[in-house]
Amino acid sequence: MKRVHVSVNVDNLEEAVRYYAALFGAEPDVLKEDYARFRLDEPSINFSMTSRGRAIGLDHMGIDVDSEDELVEVTERLEAAGQATSEISDGVCCYAQSKKSWSVDPAGVPWETFHTRAGATVYGTDRIDDGAIAASAREDGRTITSAAREACCG
Repeated sequence: MKRVHVSVNVDNLEEAVRYYAALFGAEPDVLKEDYARFRLDEPSINFSMTSRGRAIGLDHMGIDVDSEDELVEVTERLEAAGQATSEISDGVCCYAQSKKSWSVDPAGVPWETFHTRAGATVYGTDRIDDGAIAASAREDGRTITSAAREACCG
């Protein structure tokens, strides 16, 4: 199963968790002092939020996949369409160990496709290697936002 992933930055995590718990009718499956995640089957979404001092609002979008084969499939589709991707083979981000692929849409929104292998005890420090993505976007006249360069844990 693939889930849409939405990550937002908030200034008050406790207040945001209360709101989204009411909206989704569920409690977060991961709750830390600076991070919360709702990974739900209904609606099929991986919704995360963090209060780590970044600009408030949408941070990035993504696709949460159940296997590395699904990750390869999505990455290959993007590359076949001429879109640059940046891969992280053993990342630690958002209290999880993952393999992931980053891309940037035509509006500059960062998209993370990832397969989570295990949990982690730290938030993480992953940063995308956006050299190829930035070069591709410049050729298309797009601007890479700071959020794209810093997503997810930068």
